[in-house]
Amino acid sequence: MKNKRILLISPQPFFQWRGSPIRVKFNLLALTDLGYQIDLLTLPIGDDQEINRVRVYRVANPFRVKNIPIGPSFWKLFFDVLIFLKAISLCLQNRYDVIHGIEEAGFFAAVLGKLFRVKAIYEKHSDPISYKGGRIKNIILNAYAAIEKISARMARAVICTGPGLVDQVNAMKTGTRAFNIADIPSSLMEPSAVDIQATRGKLLQNHDDVLITFVGSFAIYQGVDLMFAAIPKVVKNNERARFVIIGGNPEEIAKNRNVLIEQGVAAHVTFLGKIAPDILPDYLAASDILLSPRVSGSNTPLKILDYMKAGRSIVATDVVSHRLLLDEQTAVFAPPEPESLARSIILLVNDEKMREQLGNACRKQYETTFTFNHLCARLARCYEYVLSSSNLGVVPKVLQIVFIVFFSEVSSNIAMELMSND
Repeated sequence: MKNKRILLISPQPFFQWRGSPIRVKFNLLALTDLGYQIDLLTLPIGDDQEINRVRVYRVANPFRVKNIPIGPSFWKLFFDVLIFLKAISLCLQNRYDVIHGIEEAGFFAAVLGKLFRVKAIYEKHSDPISYKGGRIKNIILNAYAAIEKISARMARAVICTGPGLVDQVNAMKTGTRAFNIADIPSSLMEPSAVDIQATRGKLLQNHDDVLITFVGSFAIYQGVDLMFAAIPKVVKNNERARFVIIGGNPEEIAKNRNVLIEQGVAAHVTFLGKIAPDILPDYLAASDILLSPRVSGSNTPLKILDYMKAGRSIVATDVVSHRLLLDEQTAVFAPPEPESLARSIILLVNDEKMREQLGNACRKQYETTFTFNHLCARLARCYEYVLSSSNLGVVPKVLQIVFIVFFSEVSSNIAMELMSND
């Protein structure tokens, strides 16, 4: 595979600590370990990452945008256009063996694959239904769902990060093969006993406290409102319960802290904000209970893998996405409502032996299914399948030439205009 070259298109900030960028980084590490050379095309936002055999291309940022939220937005659309134009430019300059597009860039990969006679992979990370909200947003998401189906039909393979997403792709009946290539925990680091003890010491108020940790954004589907409604009920039952919240921006944290102050339980909750992925394992392993109150979505929650790797007991809402990874041997489930969630947390707060049994089962499942080596092996099988597939269904040469000439002219003009305004 040393001479095989990939264009990997990621329309997410790279690198940031959130699901898709973390997965993209592991894709890069795995594919380069397998011997591929990669050009990564991504946003002009995020921390630089030096990875051997990877060249990073970022589109222009004429308006100095500093962050892109999860889900559809004007800026997301703006940068998607720039990414597509830049991808055309790269395809004109280089010969690729595979174009691999993440999320909406799967459509770019599929279109460019047809035009440039290159095999395309569409990688699906999420379920658009999870992000539904207002009317306009729902219209956009419904349109995105239609584009997903087109992308799946045109690609040589669809990579899904969990069995729920595989089911969605198969339901499209496109005939394209879907590969379930599971996520892995967000960090390859293993915490030491010294680090765990030091972290636990920073979080405890009393030596017999039971640490209950949540990790994630404060998006609606994460179930944070459910969690904050359950916290006073847990604390009222057992004052040894101490909650640690990892994630959220300063405004979200301040809002929820004020509510907890009004309820008289703020002293039992520590907000840490966002922390680096490579120190997250210390905090998870220092905890007694790990909490996932998710209320919707059918994709695999990345944090559950971090929880399993930590080898700690889990309380999770009884929703489809959790059942993809967990069962009664690895978690205590609760219907997604405050009273039930509180009861499940209280059950584990009061049962140390049960916590230990669940944690051991979680660690065993991680070691047998969700390591970096497992990711490498699954990606290798997918790429072998794609590269060995036939070259049927390409766009006629005349249309290729018309399209390439037109968009190369458009992209050159836009690039010159952006540079003049930069």
